[in-house]
Amino acid sequence: MTPLRTALLAVLATTALPATAADWLVEVTAEAGIDFRYEHGGRGEFYFPEIMGAGIGVLDADGDGLMDLYLVQGGDIGPGIDPGKRKQGDRLLLNRGSRGSDGRWNWRFEDATEASGIRARGYGMGVAVGDIDGDGDDDLYVLNFGANQLWRNDGKGRFTDITASAGVGDPRWSVSASFADLDGDGLPELYVANYVDYDFDTHKRCRSPGGGEIDYCSPSAYPPVADSLYRNLGDGRFEDVSEASGIAGQKGPGLGVVALDVNGDGRRDLYVANDGRPNFLWINQGGLRFVDDAVLAGAAVNADGAAEAGMGIAVADVDRNGHEDLFVTHMRNESNTLYLGVGQGWFEDRTARAGLAASSLGFTGFGTAFVDLDLDGWEDIVIANGGVIIEPDPLPAERGFPYLQTDQVYLHNGRGGEQAAFAEKSTEAGAALRVRGVTRGLAVADFDNDGRPDIALGNINGPARLLAHRGGAGRHWLGLDLRDSKGRRIDGAIVSRTGPAAPLRRSRRDGSYASAQDPRVWFGLGEDSVPVDLLVKWPDGRSERFDGLAVDRYHRLQAGQGKEAAQ
Repeated sequence: MTPLRTALLAVLATTALPATAADWLVEVTAEAGIDFRYEHGGRGEFYFPEIMGAGIGVLDADGDGLMDLYLVQGGDIGPGIDPGKRKQGDRLLLNRGSRGSDGRWNWRFEDATEASGIRARGYGMGVAVGDIDGDGDDDLYVLNFGANQLWRNDGKGRFTDITASAGVGDPRWSVSASFADLDGDGLPELYVANYVDYDFDTHKRCRSPGGGEIDYCSPSAYPPVADSLYRNLGDGRFEDVSEASGIAGQKGPGLGVVALDVNGDGRRDLYVANDGRPNFLWINQGGLRFVDDAVLAGAAVNADGAAEAGMGIAVADVDRNGHEDLFVTHMRNESNTLYLGVGQGWFEDRTARAGLAASSLGFTGFGTAFVDLDLDGWEDIVIANGGVIIEPDPLPAERGFPYLQTDQVYLHNGRGGEQAAFAEKSTEAGAALRVRGVTRGLAVADFDNDGRPDIALGNINGPARLLAHRGGAGRHWLGLDLRDSKGRRIDGAIVSRTGPAAPLRRSRRDGSYASAQDPRVWFGLGEDSVPVDLLVKWPDGRSERFDGLAVDRYHRLQAGQGKEAAQ
């Protein structure tokens, strides 16, 4: 890319539009002191990895109770370039925000990369977060085009590279990963979604479907590869069980992955979004053995039987039938897809009926999440968009890099069952959603601890962005920090309010695209200000009640401290 084009793109991607008091999402990137650009390093060769990176990670790196940011970096790319010698690498930004005497949050992030000991200079794609050793600290797994890295958190925001001793430096092109306890021993395994077998020796020159210009290839131009599964041995080491588990038995261009229990048997399963091939639904058989049931379960392809360009994944119970549903983002001219869980591990494509089809056809979606933007108790959808092939009729100023799109927001209609549906409200969401970019990573986190989770975005050849959640003014909320019996944050716990058709939430860090989320759980309560009763089902299968929780605040719920509930 020429210097002129690079400079032009910088202007395009960083131009913030003025917010209004009615905006649900407000740009606070500059106010927070976040100054980071993901550089894809392209020089006109159209190397495939250039268009796929910019993941976002959320973690509490220093244990101060505030969520921090981890930003992966790309950089120069091509044959003969040593990633380890790049001047720029990934960055760790610590949240130093505080609430003033007037109640207003003062946004501030501090670059703590050097002090942290992190020296990650691979060609970055994404990041996963988990507590691999059970010490209560958030550890980092960085996914690259090339060897991945595992950074152990030694406490207070200091990290050590233990990739070699842990045995998880997968050398293939990886994009997303999930830490999840798959064998029930209390320690998380590591699932790595690998993409395609691509290197510079096999690089192909592809052309755009419309004008025939040189453009980025689709994944069909290269062989897919198998994903990886690593068993946590509990001493900082992992065992590669990809073959023994059955995971290596199938190959697919994996981009997104999330852990969930689709059939209610208490074992965590894995759903993988594949790019242009049928998705995987790995059903946990116990003993770290898995069987892909996506086709029979109805979650491999869309209702027309077509495999789509699966990118990111969001999970929620949108119809309140007690079963988690899957939302998967796709390419332009393919609608994003909503698979509703109908029970016993079965899914149905309800995209069109839910109002999510036609309005997504003009976009290429990547990162995505369910977030209750209006605090009415029903989870809405946020989608990060950006092209992978040349956009039709790009704006004149974008012709040097014609992949920019705007992001999207859909609001839930507040109805359950067969009537559950969404309406696109991107314009109403605010000026921040009208900024054009090539957005990939999307991470949800309540950075200012006000009970309204905010949105962090990663852009290719553009800035990382932070959008503060300002929706639901005057409405109430409840936040939950879920802990195990030893006080460590826990993933995979299911929380539900009491009563019929009650909303449920699951604590998780995975999902979206190449990103890691805030593991806390939130409930929007609308106008309801009375104390809330909750049922928590812990990952070990035990259920407990926690009654009379005051609204408009966070509660730390610890396993063993509630009232035992019937299974």
